[in-house]
Amino acid sequence: MITLASDFGSPYPAAMKGVLLQRTDSRLVDVAHDFPRQDVRTAAFWLREVLPYFPPATHLVVVDPGVGTDRDAIVLRAGDHTFVGPDNGVLVPAATRLAGSENPECYTVDEAALEPVEPTVPVESIDGESPQRPPGGRSNTFHGRDVFAPAAAAVHEADPAALDSLEWLEPTAIDVELTLPTPTLEDGRAVGEVLVVDGFGNAITNVPGTYLADRARIVANGDSVPIGDTFAAVPAGERLATVGSHGYVELDVNRGRGDDAFGLAPGDRVVLEPEGGEEAE
Repeated sequence: MITLASDFGSPYPAAMKGVLLQRTDSRLVDVAHDFPRQDVRTAAFWLREVLPYFPPATHLVVVDPGVGTDRDAIVLRAGDHTFVGPDNGVLVPAATRLAGSENPECYTVDEAALEPVEPTVPVESIDGESPQRPPGGRSNTFHGRDVFAPAAAAVHEADPAALDSLEWLEPTAIDVELTLPTPTLEDGRAVGEVLVVDGFGNAITNVPGTYLADRARIVANGDSVPIGDTFAAVPAGERLATVGSHGYVELDVNRGRGDDAFGLAPGDRVVLEPEGGEEAE
């Protein structure tokens, strides 16, 4: 299985799939192609939360603001999973989680050694002239098609335990680490931030859900809000704090958008305090 994730929207992922299908019969599964454009941290969070539910697979990830620069293309091995993408941190949280007690193993891709990508039939323009292909079949603006897709196909066809045998991979260290921020918890007060806002408008913080245990209300950035086990614990349109499916405190609205109601966006500071000055256990 090969999973695909990117910030491309449409139709660019189709070209990556075309390259993959030229080179492998693997099942292709889309994770998401609507990550916020060039937002490495948001993509890294969602991949960390989603990919552990997959069986062993090769994960092709392209959120790549540095495409065409000197940033490396890398392959990570994390247990029975492999990752292919840019060395900008986007792969690291998910690979670290899937590697368990071990550290992910990293390899740099020798892009020049990959089999060049070509259309399956000659491409001509309407005046009969063939458009110029990039040198070596690699565009400076679409490494998803020309570098990462062929690398992912080759990695998938190889035994993950035998990546050292692939001549176009060179063992190395991860150059760009990405660690999602952690909150501070002291004297019943939690200071964190919004990690992401999902499509429903739920503001997902980095405060662990255990902070809400045995409470009926909290003060979030100065406003008192109820705590609910479900969205429907409050009337439609009302704000609440709850523990989301990822195990973190979320600031939400039943049948509405928590980001708008709380005035929050990814990266914003969030201060949670007990109502009435009570201290957490």
